[in-house]
Amino acid sequence: MSSHSLAVPSLGLPIARMRSVFSADDVERKLAKLQQGHEREHDGLRSVYERMLERGPQRFAVKPSGVPDMAPLYGQLPNFGEVLDDVKRHVALSQDSQDHLELTPMLLLGPPGVGKTHFAHQLAGLLGTTMSLVPMSSMTAGWLLSGSSSQWKGAKPGKVFEALVDGQYANPVIVVDEIDKASADAQYDPLGALYSLLEHDTAQRFVDEFAEVPIDASQVIWITTANDERGIPEPILNRMNVFQIDAPDLEAARQIARQIYQGLRGEHDWGRLFAEEPADDVLDQLASLAPREMRRALMTGFGNARLSRREAIEVADLPRNGAGKTRLGFLQ
Repeated sequence: MSSHSLAVPSLGLPIARMRSVFSADDVERKLAKLQQGHEREHDGLRSVYERMLERGPQRFAVKPSGVPDMAPLYGQLPNFGEVLDDVKRHVALSQDSQDHLELTPMLLLGPPGVGKTHFAHQLAGLLGTTMSLVPMSSMTAGWLLSGSSSQWKGAKPGKVFEALVDGQYANPVIVVDEIDKASADAQYDPLGALYSLLEHDTAQRFVDEFAEVPIDASQVIWITTANDERGIPEPILNRMNVFQIDAPDLEAARQIARQIYQGLRGEHDWGRLFAEEPADDVLDQLASLAPREMRRALMTGFGNARLSRREAIEVADLPRNGAGKTRLGFLQ
């Protein structure tokens, strides 16, 4: 599937090239065959083909125009240093060339709440693309990734098809969350589609079971997350770089809390009403929480401080520990 240059790197803006993620000729042939019949059960499939042709096959394939300044990410995600080092190496390889950015699929292995999904959001922002989340914990079949046959009632395309055909980018970040929680039964392997999707060559002609049209998924940036690698088949593990993500130590947890505080303050106009730095005892209190809970606790703290007409959050403004919050703890 072809690609051509769209933009010249300038002032740190991403390099954008256009890449075909499917063949319009393939879709037209499928649609023509459907139109020979009049079965109403194919209306959904016919609508998908018409939408594909209306949108066209071209999508943006983006990459940074230079090795970006990742210092803020290292500061915000201090327990992801090894992963960020790997990303930086791949970005450097794609520079000063016509090559697309390729990231080896990665498995982020660690306890809940250490920021694995947050990292994926930040990576998508760094690379200038989008992120889609595929939760595996409730899956009983592989259709969520690869679609279900149009012969089935309520069938629809899978998440990979949606990200590439309905999205804007040929290289979105797709997060397969809690891959170790995927449950398989005798008929379906929920991870079956990954055997081809995680291999660059076979991913170039990935076939969604609903649309039955080859899709170029070779540029997708794959991130999987897990708490325990023992539930992941060895052939899938072998296709990924595995990174152990530990809970941050106390100083790192305080650093994360400070970054979230400053991020919230900078994102909102009301942030100017608050002190530039949070108090040390507030950081100590926040450091015992998972990053996702830090944000919620800080929003409560900002609100309570504002009600009291104070520019500084106090410990009493934060939610009480144990009130439905996830305690992460830190490494000694």
